[in-house]
Amino acid sequence: MSDTEIPNPKLTVGLEIHRQLDTDHKLFCGCPTEFAESEPESSFLRRLRPTQSELGQIDQAAMFEFHRGRSILYESDHKTSCLVEMDEEPPARLNREAVDVCLTAALLMGAKPVDEIHVMRKVVIDGSNTTGFQRTAVTALDGALKVDTKTIPITQISLEEDAARKASQSQTAAGYRIDRLGVPLIEVTTGPVLESSGEVEKVAYAIGSVLRATRKVKRGLGSIRQDLNVSIPEGALIEIKGVQELEILGKAVELEVNRQQTLLAIRKELSSRNLKPNQIERKYVNLSELFLSSEARVIKAAMTKGGVVLAVKLPKFRGLLGRELAPGLRFGTELSNRASFWAGVGGIFHSDELPAYGISEVQVTAIRDQLGLAAEDAFVLVADDNAKARDALDAVVDRANEALVGVPEETRAAMPDGTTRYMRPRPGAARMYPETDVPETPIPEEYIATLRAHLPETPEKLARRLMDQFSLNQKLAKQVVDSDYLSLFEQVVAKGTVQPTFAATFLTETCKSLEREGVPVRTVPDARIEAMFQLMAKGEFAKEAMPDLLKWQVSNPNLDPSEGIQNLGLQMLSETELEQVIERHIEKNKKLVDTKGQGAFPSIMGSIMSEVRGRTDPKLVTEALKKRLARAT
Repeated sequence: MSDTEIPNPKLTVGLEIHRQLDTDHKLFCGCPTEFAESEPESSFLRRLRPTQSELGQIDQAAMFEFHRGRSILYESDHKTSCLVEMDEEPPARLNREAVDVCLTAALLMGAKPVDEIHVMRKVVIDGSNTTGFQRTAVTALDGALKVDTKTIPITQISLEEDAARKASQSQTAAGYRIDRLGVPLIEVTTGPVLESSGEVEKVAYAIGSVLRATRKVKRGLGSIRQDLNVSIPEGALIEIKGVQELEILGKAVELEVNRQQTLLAIRKELSSRNLKPNQIERKYVNLSELFLSSEARVIKAAMTKGGVVLAVKLPKFRGLLGRELAPGLRFGTELSNRASFWAGVGGIFHSDELPAYGISEVQVTAIRDQLGLAAEDAFVLVADDNAKARDALDAVVDRANEALVGVPEETRAAMPDGTTRYMRPRPGAARMYPETDVPETPIPEEYIATLRAHLPETPEKLARRLMDQFSLNQKLAKQVVDSDYLSLFEQVVAKGTVQPTFAATFLTETCKSLEREGVPVRTVPDARIEAMFQLMAKGEFAKEAMPDLLKWQVSNPNLDPSEGIQNLGLQMLSETELEQVIERHIEKNKKLVDTKGQGAFPSIMGSIMSEVRGRTDPKLVTEALKKRLARAT
């Protein structure tokens, strides 16, 4: 958030940060927390079903996933998973190391640990858990973080098991690797007090700094996920799941606010057109005959398989289905997403986007005539088998009716660009119930006293120490603390052979720049990056070549960086080799040297550096070239 950004009192955001813990083994078994690098050794197929809560209720989000009717294929190997992940053996007690880390982070945020940790089951039947639920446990409550001048309430800190990672997806089945299932996660939840997109990002970074201060959190793609709960006046509470990058949290908030405001504008427009709920009827018209010779690819494929083309009238919706809610997301997309999720169809056609996709103007006119549409009316088409087409139009009608209310409460999945897509209905209280297989974990006062006596440095103290110990400026020290490379930085500079300022700049600014270019730097293990620094310190290559070597390492994760030096031709030039390069460039620019003498330096220096950059120190080139030009003149 910039210093001039004004909080929006109409916006309310709550933030949930999930971070994988770097423990010796998983939360409920002895398997390691590393992902499988080989192909799966075995697989098993299941279909998950919702269960009732203690009060006999079934969570609507769980019921939604069940109605999608998908089968789940799980893949495993003996190195990263066991019978616990397969749900063939009861879980062991909570991983005590994970409890230590979670409570340490809680104490750093001023939270109050619970007297006993009780594990709960959270119903999740999207396939990401073999059990049909996720195990989660509250460990501390009522903390706070000071961010700028504002105190942010940390309402809850929990310890959870991570879900399986998706390997494949189709309309009827999903595939998961269970190596990630059971990896310990810490969840930090703020109160709904954030008032701007910039404030959301600042708070996320502050929480991240505290978690990194424990030195026991993982880094890399998928190790951190953020959820947002966003609401505006007259809108609804929308849960956005799975924002991967801290840098797009603010953008996700802004786009959700824009989406809700546009939906409220659509509600206002429908009200001005005097649309009433009973006017949107579930009257589906079979238009298959009209499309017997259709050139539309989707319709042609459905008809070939014996399917139908059904249409529904949406009174007074003309011009609103094409209304943009966010980049690449129109109101018609919302209808399509609902139809796809509830019925498994590939999508819909709506009148605001036609004629197109092989549907002609003549056919559009015929559709409007057969449906008896007035000038303000719209329509939606679905081509699939009869049952799925009807289910899809049911979902379309339901979503159209919700437009009269404004913004429906729902859970939405975050996309990489900050936009969101419909995921499922918002879960209710019925999804949580006690875990009977894991005994409670007492948290005695003496245990907390021991943790409190050995708390790691706070982010503020860390930054000050880095400034004092390594002569970093305040900005660079804070960047190191706020990055995922704090421990690696300290390892790299511990031997005293690498300049701290260069190491800090490379691990923060250079790595971030490469990530923005699309280079997945975080996939490179710390040991490989540390080896690169040590090779540079030994004079094997110049520091200017570090970005090129890191890019090579990303593409060659199993090779030693010394091989990259050879493959890229980054070996340092000897004094003799450098003199030969300079002599060649002097000869090549003889007329310029004869004319300008020492004035030829800038031009020749640039030419030489374009050839030797990354293979020698620029200072050595400068000194050697100046001496050579002095002799020539």
